[in-house]
Amino acid sequence: MANHFSALKRSRQSERRTIRNRANTSRLRTQLRILRETVAKGDKAAAEQMYRQTVSVLDKAIQKGTLHENTAARYKSRLGARVSGMK
Repeated sequence: MANHFSALKRSRQSERRTIRNRANTSRLRTQLRILRETVAKGDKAAAEQMYRQTVSVLDKAIQKGTLHENTAARYKSRLGARVSGMK
């Protein structure tokens, strides 16, 4: 256990940030899963709408530092190709 005031404060900050980061990551993974399930169902209109929501969540993940910009761009590209490749 930390003894110094600064170490105690750092511990508290770390706990809060861990909770926040975990929530952001969970939100992102859930949205990606929902989009992939929608694409698998084959409904193109719903998939396009879900793709727009997913891109928004990806952009927010970049802003919050949850995801690197290039990683998000790769996700967008691959998911966009899946959605546009639907019949």
